[in-house]
Amino acid sequence: MTNSALGFTHRFVPGTAAGTPPLLLLHGTGGDETDLLSLGRSLVPGAALLAPRGPVLENGMPRFFRRLAEGVFDEADVRRRAADLADFVARARAAYGLAAPVAVGFSNGANIAAALLLLHPDVLAGAVLLRPMLPLTASAPVDLAGRPVLMLSGAADPIVPAANAAALAQRLRDGGARVSHETLPTGHGLSQADVARASAWLAA
Repeated sequence: MTNSALGFTHRFVPGTAAGTPPLLLLHGTGGDETDLLSLGRSLVPGAALLAPRGPVLENGMPRFFRRLAEGVFDEADVRRRAADLADFVARARAAYGLAAPVAVGFSNGANIAAALLLLHPDVLAGAVLLRPMLPLTASAPVDLAGRPVLMLSGAADPIVPAANAAALAQRLRDGGARVSHETLPTGHGLSQADVARASAWLAA
């Protein structure tokens, strides 16, 4: 059931497998709180799933923060929305009795997850970033000591420049995160290779 409490419209699916980390599912532009539920179930069967809807509308399509143009982000809004999302996660953890979640974000959802890592490093236990971009041109040094992050880029992605994704990987490594960055033979959309790679990484 969709719930609008705790500051974000969201879906919560209780976990059924003890010891599995909850997943914070963050959709791409035009998605909603139901978009990645099936992906979450596939990646970690039995995990608790927390899926908020992006609160910003762009031409009627939900997003997690504003952009000024394709690939050009409103960085003040990125910072504000990342703080709002961090607060939501804290409230949801208290309400639902959750451990720190692992984010699984696609496109715009991956970018807000990256912003959480860079601005609010204690919020996430780790992250799977699918087609991410660097959300901030500059950010203060951050302590991500040992935090596991999987980044999956697409070799034929027309939206995310390879250098931009590499810069994000380096920014996270500079903070101490354990980053695995792989480029798959696909475009911006998700593929079975993404599901297989992310599932194996999460299981490990």
